[in-house]
Amino acid sequence: MTPVRRRDLVVLAAGLAVAAWLLVRATYGSLPQLRWWLPVPIAVLAVAELLGARTLRARLAAQRDRRPPAERGTAPVRPVEPMLVARLAVLAQASAYVGAAFVGIWVGVLLYVAPAVARLQAAAGDTLTSVLGVACAAALVGAALWLESACRVPPPSDDEGPPTGARA
Repeated sequence: MTPVRRRDLVVLAAGLAVAAWLLVRATYGSLPQLRWWLPVPIAVLAVAELLGARTLRARLAAQRDRRPPAERGTAPVRPVEPMLVARLAVLAQASAYVGAAFVGIWVGVLLYVAPAVARLQAAAGDTLTSVLGVACAAALVGAALWLESACRVPPPSDDEGPPTGARA
């Protein structure tokens, strides 16, 4: 698996921002009011991925240090399943793209409603929701990229022997 390219995320967000701006510009009058809680599920996913990245990073660091199981009252280190790390890496990459897509959509909405606050009554609430949406989606992208970096396998250190199956 290759890491997510930041450039791809920026291109996706920019393209969807333009598309969302055009769509909202054409249909704003017939759209329902944007409620403040719409971006909350994205924020919940971002928090879950942040906690998952923190936990995974700590477990992998403990496993690499090869701490003894019972060290002065600390809990034994549970080994990390390789398939769990692979699944979390896939989740992180998918979440990064989803977060970038929502950043673009919310930015497109924001680009239309923010200048319209003075002339449209509904635009004030929609602007607040759009800002919240951009923040939550950006948090998801950041959490996903951090989770992806926690899933990377570190390069072997020099003090370790040659890889298994390597010939001298």
